[in-house]
Amino acid sequence: MPEPTGHEAFFVVLNTGSGREDARTAQRTIAAVLGGAGRRHEIRVVADARQLERTIHRVVEQARRERAVVVAAGGDGTLNAVAQKVLGTGLPFGILPQGTFNYFGRAYGIPADTARAAQALLDAVVRPAQVGLVNGRAFLVNASVGLYPQLLEDREAYKQRFGRSRPVALGSSLMTLLRPVRQLRLELDADGQPRRLRTPTLVVGNNALQLQQVGIGHGDALERGRLVAMAVRPVGTLALYGLLLRGAFGRLGEADNVSSFDFCRLRVGGRPRRFKVAMDGEVSWLSGPLEFAVGPPLPLLVPRRVDPADRA
Repeated sequence: MPEPTGHEAFFVVLNTGSGREDARTAQRTIAAVLGGAGRRHEIRVVADARQLERTIHRVVEQARRERAVVVAAGGDGTLNAVAQKVLGTGLPFGILPQGTFNYFGRAYGIPADTARAAQALLDAVVRPAQVGLVNGRAFLVNASVGLYPQLLEDREAYKQRFGRSRPVALGSSLMTLLRPVRQLRLELDADGQPRRLRTPTLVVGNNALQLQQVGIGHGDALERGRLVAMAVRPVGTLALYGLLLRGAFGRLGEADNVSSFDFCRLRVGGRPRRFKVAMDGEVSWLSGPLEFAVGPPLPLLVPRRVDPADRA
């Protein structure tokens, strides 16, 4: 992957509906840093989520013609949407994290502060970032079926009412678990090894920082080009609350009713035939069977000098 020359233009997709920061403030900050360095840039502001995909398509096509850098500014869902279009083009991909947890940016030491993240783009180096695929669609942090997508949908509703914060995210999860939980009956094939699984949720992780924070091992598997699957055995509401607390304190892997394994390829069939799948916080419906695999690397711009505090 060629390193940036330092003269490429930056084409920024700023999703104003996904970030924690005031959109005008973020836009001014980005323009001040890039413009102050004399770098050509264009900021495409997306206020309507229905226009996000079309805007990304236009930005990527323009960047391909001009051999420019595509930059995503928003939460993990926005980063995912832009990465979907950049993947396979060979274009350098930069991010300006605006989300609540920012697992993807933190894993690579990219600052959550917009000004510092924009400044880091000016002197960044290219590093290959592993991408997971499910039925050909990319995910940067995780993809999941079952209970976890429902948790994410409820979390988004709570954020709309009470704002974006980690306490709000935790509170919404507690409320979701009050409702009856549906059990999935899955047929798995992990690297040729079949198994049956009954579980409320299956999560496939592609982020070592997130795995570490909830207390699941296998982080080294990601470095070897693998993905990590996690599943919960059928349990009651109180046990689910206990698992949520274990995850909050980084001890999920110690629970007897949680299993995990790493793989290169995973096929997921069984019931239901169509799956509600969450990919980096965005929920879609996909027809089964689900095929999980590692995709081509993403040419990610990362800081030349990483501050350890930006990984915390």
